[in-house]
Amino acid sequence: MTSITVDQLHAYHAIDREVFSRLVINLRRKPAESLLVIAVWLWLEDKRYSNVVAKMTSLADTVLNIVADEAALCLDSLEYTNFPIIPVGGGLPFTSIVIGKEISLEMFLRNKFTAISGIKNSLNTVCARIFTDILQRVLAGTSQMVGNQPLVVPGFPHPVFGDVTILARPVDNDFPAGELWGWDPARAVPENDRTMFLTFSRGFPVTKEEVAELFTSICGDCVVNVQMQEKSQSSEQPLYAKVIMRTVTAVDQILCGRRVAKFRINGKHIWARKYDRRE
Repeated sequence: MTSITVDQLHAYHAIDREVFSRLVINLRRKPAESLLVIAVWLWLEDKRYSNVVAKMTSLADTVLNIVADEAALCLDSLEYTNFPIIPVGGGLPFTSIVIGKEISLEMFLRNKFTAISGIKNSLNTVCARIFTDILQRVLAGTSQMVGNQPLVVPGFPHPVFGDVTILARPVDNDFPAGELWGWDPARAVPENDRTMFLTFSRGFPVTKEEVAELFTSICGDCVVNVQMQEKSQSSEQPLYAKVIMRTVTAVDQILCGRRVAKFRINGKHIWARKYDRRE
């Protein structure tokens, strides 16, 4: 394990800290939204949009504000339950110009759950650790700080991205050598984030094997486990099931931006949607 001090961490993320400071101090944007805006840009870097945050440093504050508004629009789009109408041009014209690569809201919507997991990861593993002192300065007088209790950032818990824990006194961190912030979308994703909920028609029993066959035909070896409804009587058929996928990307491949997707196998219908832990 490699020990990283707070000062080293801040130096490593100097560019991220500079841009975040401009968002919350110069532009007086809301801290919670600004944390998520940075998390969006960091996730885009994971998606091979190179040096997104670094490209923000050369922008005038007025332009940075516009690009941040577009990132906030992406965040808002991930709360939609149905696929919205995409503005002509993709909805992110300034972002496309700044990063030098075409990007649109459709990319976020078709990769909705991959985006949510990736942004949530950036929020909790990076943003929660590197902006503490800046947040303390901005929140002074508005957020009660007691000892090393987590900072209270208005806007969290977020309806999509949940809560974030930001300790008032950041501590040194240990990381595996060579993996300071490495994140592989195929791992480190909570099981619930890559689980789907299925419903079946009464009178048309679907088997666990048929469920696995259906999704394997769509996106290859993507099924970890199929958990069928437990039958209270031997004569009853399962009417719903949970399917745990290997990656959250598979969930997006199956739903294609829809809230509910309908499939048919062996003459029987299956309705699929993203699993909600309340179910």
